[in-house]
Amino acid sequence: TSFSTPKKKKRDDGMREHVTGCARSEGYYKIDKKDKLKYLNNSRAFAEEPPADTQVRTHPLLTGRVRSEQRRLLSSFTGSCDSDLLKFNQLKFRKKKLKFCKSHIHDWGLFAMEPIAADEMVIEYVGQNIRQVIADMREKRYEDEGIGSSYMFRVDHDTIIDATKCGNFARFINHSCNPNCYAKVITVESQKKIVIYSKQHINVNEEITYDYKFPIEDVKIPCLCGSENCRGTLN
Repeated sequence: TSFSTPKKKKRDDGMREHVTGCARSEGYYKIDKKDKLKYLNNSRAFAEEPPADTQVRTHPLLTGRVRSEQRRLLSSFTGSCDSDLLKFNQLKFRKKKLKFCKSHIHDWGLFAMEPIAADEMVIEYVGQNIRQVIADMREKRYEDEGIGSSYMFRVDHDTIIDATKCGNFARFINHSCNPNCYAKVITVESQKKIVIYSKQHINVNEEITYDYKFPIEDVKIPCLCGSENCRGTLN
């Protein structure tokens, strides 16, 4: 049962040669540090300089085509920036800095904390979407509860946004006969939303206003905007 193990041979490159032809069948054995260094140096050199057949060579004409294609896609994307969906996404992720405080027009008002350029989205009018019947019921209930102002914004003939108890800063925007903003109804994923756009350049600490465009009624609501062309009433 006892037999002499053959002497381990080394190849010409200094690496050990496996007698059985398989490294796993010979069990664990140590490798000299010199051999390790030789192997590591060879592997690093191979990694730093990839084979010539694997290097990608780009033709100048092909590079020009790729760049022109990128420019075309960029221009098409820029041209589609006027879509309501893209603008609404910009409104969500690039919100304007606004604050509400006491207004000289009426009670509370909304003011800009940063310069706003013309024709930019300022804020969305957020609230609960309700039907006309529910709006009439809530308006009467708000009067019974002593709530003097109800913040309801009509979207269309059937839908009204109620921001009286569930809304954002947009409900504090006051009316003006000479406003610096205007309201626009946009459709995002088959849902109508009201967004306030800037009509002109708005400076810091300038109050945000828009025309309520109330329907003409016999009982008039006085307007306190104080502008030069003030109509005197909201309706």
